[in-house]
Amino acid sequence: MEIRHLLAQWIESQDWEAAANNEAMAMILLQNLIIQVDEQLDRVSQEKNLLLIHNLKRVRKLLQGKYHGNPMHIAVIISNCLREERRILAAASMPVQGPLEKSLQSSVVSERQRNVEHKVSAIKNSAQMTDQDVKYLEDLQEEFDFRYKTIQSLEQNDKNSALIKQEMLALQAMLNTLDYKRKEVLSKIGRVIHEIDMLMSNMLTEELLDWKRRQQIACIGGPLHGGLDQLQNCFTLLAESLFQVRRQLEKLDELLTRLTYDGDPIPVQRPQLLEKVNFLLYNLFRNSFVVERQPCMPTHPQRPMVLKTLIQFTVKLRLLIKLPELNYQIRVKATIDNNRRFVLCGTHVKAMNMDESANGSLSVEFRHLQPKEMKTSAGSKGNEGPHMVTEELHSISFETQVCLYGLTINLETSSLPVVMISNVSQLPNAWASIIWYNLSTNDPQNLSFFNNPPAATLSQLLEVLSWQFSSYVGRGLNSEQLNMLAEKLVGQQVSYNDYQLSWAKFCKEHLPGKSFTFWVWLEAILDLIKKHILPLWIDGYVMGFVSKEKERILLKDKTPGTFLLRFSESNLGGITFTWVDQLENGDVTFHSVEPYNKGRLSALPFADILRDYKVIMADNVPENPLKYLYPDIPKDKAFGKHYSCQPNEVSKPSDGGGKGYVPSVFIPVSKILNDSTEPHSPSDLLPMSPSVYAVLREHLSPTAIETALSSPYSTD
Repeated sequence: MEIRHLLAQWIESQDWEAAANNEAMAMILLQNLIIQVDEQLDRVSQEKNLLLIHNLKRVRKLLQGKYHGNPMHIAVIISNCLREERRILAAASMPVQGPLEKSLQSSVVSERQRNVEHKVSAIKNSAQMTDQDVKYLEDLQEEFDFRYKTIQSLEQNDKNSALIKQEMLALQAMLNTLDYKRKEVLSKIGRVIHEIDMLMSNMLTEELLDWKRRQQIACIGGPLHGGLDQLQNCFTLLAESLFQVRRQLEKLDELLTRLTYDGDPIPVQRPQLLEKVNFLLYNLFRNSFVVERQPCMPTHPQRPMVLKTLIQFTVKLRLLIKLPELNYQIRVKATIDNNRRFVLCGTHVKAMNMDESANGSLSVEFRHLQPKEMKTSAGSKGNEGPHMVTEELHSISFETQVCLYGLTINLETSSLPVVMISNVSQLPNAWASIIWYNLSTNDPQNLSFFNNPPAATLSQLLEVLSWQFSSYVGRGLNSEQLNMLAEKLVGQQVSYNDYQLSWAKFCKEHLPGKSFTFWVWLEAILDLIKKHILPLWIDGYVMGFVSKEKERILLKDKTPGTFLLRFSESNLGGITFTWVDQLENGDVTFHSVEPYNKGRLSALPFADILRDYKVIMADNVPENPLKYLYPDIPKDKAFGKHYSCQPNEVSKPSDGGGKGYVPSVFIPVSKILNDSTEPHSPSDLLPMSPSVYAVLREHLSPTAIETALSSPYSTD
């Protein structure tokens, strides 16, 4: 927390996401982070802030010791933290929670979590109290045994004395007490076992299923799921309690060998109780073996469960029963499917330990696994290449064996279904399959899901689409933007809440009049934002999802020069801007520039385009028509901090430049032909230096320049 606060600006300016996939870059960032911490240490040492000095030294030691051998790990941690911060900020700006997020954060779930923790604590206390009862029973039996053997050792004459007869009566009373205490201890043990059984069968099972559902939702961009540490605490306490009960039953068996009698309850009840304890331990261990972090390629951290052949992926497993005796004693083996189409290359057997995880959990992380497709009998690879089916689901399975206190338990678990690709071009459609599966079902292993994929509720799908933006580009979608997407998917509807959307409509069928699907269109926009307009999107200045009809309604009553930014509906990965103008007769007119795609935005930052954009009207000098970002934000106030440099002053060739050259910049220039009915030119971005333009103005009339520049607008 101290580091995040003190180094906020520096941390946010580094590319941690790239470093998470590049060890050399991660090492450089880690070294620079330590240098930054040292500088802060020097500063706070002068201020004599002892607590802060202590915490900074502790963090510095942690960075050097824990992450020096694995710098990409700290890069992943920081990248995830920053992404979650952006998601939280984006969620705070949304008007309401979606139905999925509400269901995950209901008061009923929170109340059940508290009840589970309370009951586990009560069970642990009951088991410990029973320990005291067993100890009292042992002491009582030892006293009885001593006094009984003492009488037995006496001569026959002594045994007939009145004192001895009185002692025999006392021993009989002790035996009655022993019998009562044995029955009482067995009853208490039975109650503890029953409470554990009921807790495991009901609330704990529901808690685990809820956590797995939250993990599914988090994998497709939803809120980061927590609660695994709390579950680990519950599982561990229950396991400790069951082993404690098991020891108590063993102690009763030991007492039985030393003393038994007619009507002794131990030989009757103990075997049944021990069988129940072992059964509960088996189930507890089986449920405790979970995939903590689903398979994911480090190169695509926001696209888990999509795996590319011959590319490494990571996956992490945890045993929720954290017992020191198990450290480095459990070896986990990873395999894939059973159809022998794919095999896993790399280290696929590793031991679970408590040293690699930051929280000391008993876990194992596979970092060097990679799937490989096997050759078919004909000698060629099945479905290899760009046509590999992105709706075909596979599963990564894990198995191990626990041997503890005479018990041997075989454990198995599996990842959520994964999609295999052989080319990165398949990634968008593969990710769509992952989204649809995890949105539509909580079944962790339905590999035939896409044989007949169910429809999804549109309201939930829209929420997940917003998560794609909040998790991938740092800002989710508001209700207006989501309504536009809904209209694009299903047209005008009275209510979207109960509308069921088919998988084909989402990802298979082309949009009306277009050569691409809805998902391909949306994925191209995500890629555009990520690579070219991310700061503008995060600031909320890109309205983006607004139809042409709606943008005219929004702009028609605004000051001339008011503009908004929206994504193209007919060009993949395109962004355009539309501004309102007023004719001499008072009529309102709208102008939309041809969409800019990633190729043109690679040459010139979008903020600079907005700053330098010029329009040439007939017989007028070029001017920038963009004055106010909708609704009324001055353009430079909105985008000023994103300009790459200050606009160059127009200079003449005689002013010179570096090494005798005229300084030059790209200026986006467009021309509006008031009376022209000619088709529009495909380009509106023409390179021209300010110096050249100044010379043209000296020697040519505006009409001559107008003739030379022909780059009008498209209608998009």
